[in-house]
Amino acid sequence: MAAPQNPTERAELAQALRAAVRGEVDLGATARALTTMDASNYRRVPIGVVTPRDADDVAAALAVCRAHGVPVVPRGGGTSIAGQATGTGIVLDLTRHLRKIVELDPVARTAVVQPGVILDELRTAAAPHGLAFGPDPSTHSRCTLGGMIGNNSCGAHSVAWGTTADNTHALTVTRYGGDTLRLARGTVPEALTGLPELIRTHLAPLRTGFPELPRRISGYALDALLPERGTDLARAFCGSEGTLGVVTEATVRLVEAPAARALAVLGYADEAAAAEAAPGLLPHHPLTVEGMAADLVRAPAGLPRGGAWLFAETGGATPAEARAQAERILRGADALDGTVVTDPAGQRALWRIREDAAGTATRMPDGTEAWPGWEDCAVPPASLGPYLRDFRALLAEHGLRGTPYGHFGDGCIHVRIDFDLLSPPGVARFRRFSEELADLVVAHGGSLSGEHGDGQARAELLPRMYGDELVALFARFKDIWDPDGGMNPGILARPARLDENLRFDVLPKRPVDVEFGYPQDGGDFSAAVRRCVGVAKCRTAEPAGTGVMCPSFRATGEEAHSTRGRARLLHEMLAGDAGDAGDAGDTGDTAGVITGGWRSTEVRDALDLCLSCKGCRTDCPVGVDMATYKAEFLHHHYRRRLRPASHYTMGRLPTWLRLASRFAPALNALARVRLLAALTKRLAGIAPEREIPVLARETFTRWLNRRWGKGTFIFSNDEVAMVWPDTFTEHLSPEVGRAAVRVLESAGRHTIPAGRGLCCGLTYVSTGQLGKARKVMRRTLDRLGGTLGTPLVVLEPSCAATLRTDLPELLPDDPRAAELASSVRTLAQYLEEYAPDWQPPRLDRPVTGQTHCHQHAVLGDAAERRLRERAGLTGELSGGCCGLAGNFGFERGHWDVSVACAEESLLPSVRAAEPGTDVLADGFSCRTQLEQLGGVRARHLVEVLAEGLGEGLGEGTE
Repeated sequence: MAAPQNPTERAELAQALRAAVRGEVDLGATARALTTMDASNYRRVPIGVVTPRDADDVAAALAVCRAHGVPVVPRGGGTSIAGQATGTGIVLDLTRHLRKIVELDPVARTAVVQPGVILDELRTAAAPHGLAFGPDPSTHSRCTLGGMIGNNSCGAHSVAWGTTADNTHALTVTRYGGDTLRLARGTVPEALTGLPELIRTHLAPLRTGFPELPRRISGYALDALLPERGTDLARAFCGSEGTLGVVTEATVRLVEAPAARALAVLGYADEAAAAEAAPGLLPHHPLTVEGMAADLVRAPAGLPRGGAWLFAETGGATPAEARAQAERILRGADALDGTVVTDPAGQRALWRIREDAAGTATRMPDGTEAWPGWEDCAVPPASLGPYLRDFRALLAEHGLRGTPYGHFGDGCIHVRIDFDLLSPPGVARFRRFSEELADLVVAHGGSLSGEHGDGQARAELLPRMYGDELVALFARFKDIWDPDGGMNPGILARPARLDENLRFDVLPKRPVDVEFGYPQDGGDFSAAVRRCVGVAKCRTAEPAGTGVMCPSFRATGEEAHSTRGRARLLHEMLAGDAGDAGDAGDTGDTAGVITGGWRSTEVRDALDLCLSCKGCRTDCPVGVDMATYKAEFLHHHYRRRLRPASHYTMGRLPTWLRLASRFAPALNALARVRLLAALTKRLAGIAPEREIPVLARETFTRWLNRRWGKGTFIFSNDEVAMVWPDTFTEHLSPEVGRAAVRVLESAGRHTIPAGRGLCCGLTYVSTGQLGKARKVMRRTLDRLGGTLGTPLVVLEPSCAATLRTDLPELLPDDPRAAELASSVRTLAQYLEEYAPDWQPPRLDRPVTGQTHCHQHAVLGDAAERRLRERAGLTGELSGGCCGLAGNFGFERGHWDVSVACAEESLLPSVRAAEPGTDVLADGFSCRTQLEQLGGVRARHLVEVLAEGLGEGLGEGTE
């Protein structure tokens, strides 16, 4: 089935869809670019995206598409790993509107849900009743129930609660053309003409052709239609990958969730030993038996001795019961070492290692890229150990590497392999390996897919597993449902080749000329963009704990404003640019959707709401750094062009503040004149809702120099603390600097400024003025001279992060940049390292507030946590982003998103604080946001500590 190619046909299709559907219809470049890929190696370019409002919209869209001969692919969270969530026709985005939990019956233990319901939303709704939906893939915070049904998803708890098919009671499904069917056990709708005969005349192959194992996901589950299995059509539909119809409502079963859980962590010599031990744990009835090896774990903190580990989770009515069961597993396991973890925070930390594996496994320890494709084969659990040994041998034979992990208790292994998918010889090896691995899996009695479905990655190889007769039945089953072939063609039945439609084919073959060094990607911007594999942790509705990523997505709910969405647009921009240059060798819809290269307005608009919070640098499992990509893009986009006014004002803030500092009293007075302030904000590109910050009457360095006088003081190096006079501390909040002096003096350190006229270049970087940023940074390095390498206390987290990361990445060939970056310390880090015996004042009171997003992403806050604990400051700081984020929240057009970000975590936590609670915010932006939106005066941690010392800060204190 071919999609309409010419503009007239597309315009007619768009007109027909808009007339029939009440939801959004978008055939524009941005919508298409955002849905070219899922979390697989594959890329198919759609005609457009329809976002139906309800089941009637779904039916109407399918009717129009059939009338126009246009294929359809239903899409949930877009985290499929085998390519089945991509398509060449119309993508139905079911995540926007169809996300209602229609009914939850705690007595019957069922829930009726629409397909766009996020798994965690259902789990949250069921939790007050002591219930849960059993299947829980690692993408539980963003995957949808519709997608889980389409893929027959499983998750870590399948040893206890099975697959999605095991937990699906009934489905309402709309077919291509618009007719709706109700699927349940024991009945076959009359519309499925020929299905009963298909089953009746092929009982023998249906009874003998399917391997019996807990994780058999490959192919269509036709054996569920056998009479002795109750002719369960809903179960047979699960795992059909969008090739039969669109789920519009599902009745699912819920399970009783244990009130308490414990985790037995067992260490083994290697993964094969762990795999062989896993079946022996099953008689203890664990909730999970997960396995992973040392080559996946970058920092094995908290893990017992061993080269591989099993995680066996247990449940109970009480913590003691859960712990007792975990201890029984520990005693009964033949492990090198082991431990039982009952602390919920400790369990979450360990599970995060496992859940992030889909991302972390995309990079080998040496930084080499690794890819899915053979992500989730499954064999009988008793065969897992021998299979893993043979699998490792096959990898070695082909010169490949991978890091297996996964559901050892169910015999299901996930792995990313360092295929070369960029060159023809590498792709040819990918095919040869795939064919041989398919044969190996079948030889061990396994399934090509044990969780994520066949998609394009494995469906071509299904004859090796099932034989030609059963695969022919798959095609006939598909035709009964979809005689026109409009539902997700090329997937499962009559599949595309596994080495077609690879998403790398369209990327430039030559290096892209860029400004940053991209040291983790070999200096290759295309490789940096390729980091995003689509696992979509950035699409979570709430930040996890102290996490940050991705505040703009949570504010808007738009895929274009997620880290993944922006990476997809950059990918299509590079593909379009390559196509324009003749690099990609593709034409038409296989080339990049985004044209215009660095001048792309689609990419610019998507990046406009990126706060440059850097949260993705740490929170993204693969380390996508969208703040850097945004700065890179803005540099090229506005090169030799007029920039927005805010780039000239806030982007060059250090220069303006230095000029303004001598006139601070007069300028502060003028800023209080409403008409003048409004005019200034309009000319400067500042949001009219914003207040202009007050300039300090005396800068920090003037105060410090005056404090010491004009005489020369000689101190030994171990007495001196050099403080970086960042722009914000210097001109806008010198009280923070004065407090730092007081604290450092109490620790026996004499404070001197690192120098005059120093600048990290932050504001130039965030607005993409990278040429200017580089000049500023080189001037700073020159002025530091012989003091380079001396520990440097930086009070403003955003400036510290810029010095630590952006400086060496913009000046990769200047060794001084790396030397300065390595010398950067936060105040807490400095005190811990250079004044370890210093005792902070004991304050013994609660705190609230927010950890600066750049601190979270680049510097870490472990030292700050320990310092607060030593001072008796109790309570957790919130995650997320304050929403001001440097220049972002001040820029015209960003007010609503800025406020939404602040209202997500920060402002609610401050409002909920008890009287007498100190509000902490080390970043000037965070403090400003709290003052302007919440009417709250927040303080830097050092201010609270200085106050607790009980002495004045000396002459010049304001």
